[in-house]
Amino acid sequence: MSTLQGLQSLVKFPTFGAAETTTIIESLFRHVKTKALTQNHRFKVFTIVDTLMANHREVLKAMGVKFLDGYAKFCDGEKDPRNLVLIFAIDRVILIEFDISERVQTLYDVIFCYFPITFRPPPNNPGGITADDLRVSLRAVVSATPLFGTLAIPHYLENLVAVGRPAKKDILETIAVCLPVYGSQVARSFARKLWNSLKLEVFQPVDPITEELAVKAIQVLIKTIYSSEKEESQTDVQGLAKDACEECITILREPEKSQARPAARILCSFMTTTASVSKYTVSQAVPHLTKLFINPDEVTSRPATLVLLAQFIEAARDSMSSDLTGDVPLLPYKDDVLGALSGGLKAHNLRIASLTGLKGMVTTERLLTDQELGFIVHSVNEIIQDHPDQFDDISDGILELLSTISEVCPRQVVEQTLPILFSSLPDSAPPREAASERAQTWKTLSYLQTLCTEPELFEVLVIRLTTKLEFLCSRSSSEEADPEPTAGYAHAILKTLANTLSTKLTKNHTDVAKYLDRLVVRIFNIFVYAAFTAEGDKRPMILSDHRLLEAAALCTTSVVRSLPTARQQSYLQAVMSALTNGVVQPISEGYFKIPPEARLAIFGVNLNVPNLVQFLEGTLGWILNGAENDLQRNSAVHLVSVLVNRKAEELSGFLDGLATTYWSQEILNTEKLLDLFSDTSINWDAAKGVGLIPGHDSILTKQNHAVVKILYAQKYVAAILPQTIAGSVDGSEPTKQVAYLVALSGMIKSAPKATYMAELPSLIPLLIRGLDLPDPDIRRNVIETLLAAAEGETPEKSLVAEHASTLVNAMLKNCLVEEMPSSNVRISALRYLAVLPRIVRYDVLHPYKAQVIKDLGKTLDDPKRAVRKEAVEARFKYNG
Repeated sequence: MSTLQGLQSLVKFPTFGAAETTTIIESLFRHVKTKALTQNHRFKVFTIVDTLMANHREVLKAMGVKFLDGYAKFCDGEKDPRNLVLIFAIDRVILIEFDISERVQTLYDVIFCYFPITFRPPPNNPGGITADDLRVSLRAVVSATPLFGTLAIPHYLENLVAVGRPAKKDILETIAVCLPVYGSQVARSFARKLWNSLKLEVFQPVDPITEELAVKAIQVLIKTIYSSEKEESQTDVQGLAKDACEECITILREPEKSQARPAARILCSFMTTTASVSKYTVSQAVPHLTKLFINPDEVTSRPATLVLLAQFIEAARDSMSSDLTGDVPLLPYKDDVLGALSGGLKAHNLRIASLTGLKGMVTTERLLTDQELGFIVHSVNEIIQDHPDQFDDISDGILELLSTISEVCPRQVVEQTLPILFSSLPDSAPPREAASERAQTWKTLSYLQTLCTEPELFEVLVIRLTTKLEFLCSRSSSEEADPEPTAGYAHAILKTLANTLSTKLTKNHTDVAKYLDRLVVRIFNIFVYAAFTAEGDKRPMILSDHRLLEAAALCTTSVVRSLPTARQQSYLQAVMSALTNGVVQPISEGYFKIPPEARLAIFGVNLNVPNLVQFLEGTLGWILNGAENDLQRNSAVHLVSVLVNRKAEELSGFLDGLATTYWSQEILNTEKLLDLFSDTSINWDAAKGVGLIPGHDSILTKQNHAVVKILYAQKYVAAILPQTIAGSVDGSEPTKQVAYLVALSGMIKSAPKATYMAELPSLIPLLIRGLDLPDPDIRRNVIETLLAAAEGETPEKSLVAEHASTLVNAMLKNCLVEEMPSSNVRISALRYLAVLPRIVRYDVLHPYKAQVIKDLGKTLDDPKRAVRKEAVEARFKYNG
């Protein structure tokens, strides 16, 4: 042992001579097999060899085959994973840098005896080496030299049919890595054998991952064979690519058969290999499918044909070079493809595939002209106008296509589609009893919200909707016996604008800032004018509805958030001036004329802004004694929160007073939030408050320039979660226990998963209990938390397998409209049902399969389309 330690230190010195290096190597090779060395001793020996390889490599190279023969015998039969990692690292250096031409077979025998890796770490695994560590290390070795090609490929193919899933995946990944190294000549010589083996893993896959790896390996095979050919001289493709194409095209003669999908997938993968193979594949597949589509004898196969055609369009698009100098593969076949897809729009069962294919064409650079884009818009508009009921069913696909077109040619959508949608919006709100008309109006607004995010379309949206909003708000309350429909319509318009602005911010659109003058001041104008005209009028006004105010505030927040800092500051000064002295004209311009001398007393108290503490105290006093409703109180609380957040260091005394004197005198006298859990009149509200604290706040955000501490949620959860769990388990006070359960469900829904991950095993049973609570929001919180907890779970390590029966029954109950009125809960329940087959073993879940499929059949008739969509997805998971 001491000798080995001495050698370890000695061989690290560069001055260690060539003779000494040769002597040490020969001695190690001679004695390591004859002496009974412990595992630790052998590890030290391999470490010495590794050090010699790093510091004295030229000496070892000079030893030639003598070193290679000794090394091969030295390593033969080694099983310790720590030593294997060292051996594989040394092997790679030898294969790359040494002359191994005379010992290829010897080294192949020593190295490939380990492939594929079947190692399972023992309980006392030294060094923590995993099977994946060994796989990656060995893959780097077998791909280190082209000399292994003719020996390695038969080895891969022989093992591919004889091993289990993990090893099969390893072989497929290794083939993809090795083929480019082994070279085109080797790939050609084994082309048919490789194709015959690899295609089986695609046409008869054991799982999706293996199928994907097999497709990748076929792709690499084709690229390796044809990448050395001169593309400019290629007028036709011969060899494997041609034969494989013909084989797959033959299968595609029956596109509705199960084998058509993998055949199409292989052909699509060819399009990202080489330019010649890509061009050839498109020339064979696309004309075949378009001819098949127009063949009157193949009417029944048209849906499947269009699905495959859409896949080829996307693959051809993705194969194009990013520098926009290469060919457009679809260009020669554009007219036939466009004809097939536009024809598909005329049949209900073909439209979804047609829309997918058309989107692929639109997103293909340099393929379609503006006139052709206009033709597509016109074809889609015919569905919107002539088949509104069918449009509702496929509106997502149509709007996605039109949105894509608006990114490249907005004029066509502005001139053709927007007039149709705006014409369906009534000038006056549909009455309460006109349920279908109201529903259609709301749908149209949602369509406009989805469609009008691009600058040119959004500008039209703002003009048209603000004009309609001003008209609705210009009518006096005396003109309407029931103001609620008008208020609802106005709210829907404002929410459409707010949601579209939010989407534009997410997409980083630069045109949002200009709507301070084009939208925000007009919205302020409407509300300010209404406030003046409401003085002395005791009749209800639609603009006093808190929903409208909240939606208008969202619009303002989005626009102001996008402004440059200097513009934000000047606008804030104008808003503060309006708050404190009632001068609203600078922030309010539009259709309604406000007299220049008019003043609007918002708070009705003197608020001296230069004295921040006095301002905050005055605002708090107004919250308690002057505010008339929750909206006013919440808005003022947000104002206080923002100022305190930004000026916390200057307000320590004020904050101390809030936590002690103000809290005890003005709010709860003696109690804190957790102490309220026994009070049935307020305990649920208090519990929800506890749960909301670590969650996302729409006001105090970084986007609004608030100071947000990174670990605030973690610290809060670490402090509160243990006692909340304890309270949820304690059954001595049932009322209090339920409140703790409410707080728990809200807290873990609001907090990052990392903050409660360690507690999940004990939380799962408590969450399941929360599924019986009557509040729909709480049930949804629980289900969303279960969904979050499912991320990363596997059937082998499932936290919920033992609760499968309870979870299935609870989710089925929560996804049925007659049991659960909230569509949001129904959607969440369906999503969790769809997740269960992925995280629970088949044998555990199988007994419930029939009941799940039966009940999911009922949800397919849900009145909400979003629910029906999730039901289809969930049912597929159980039918598959």
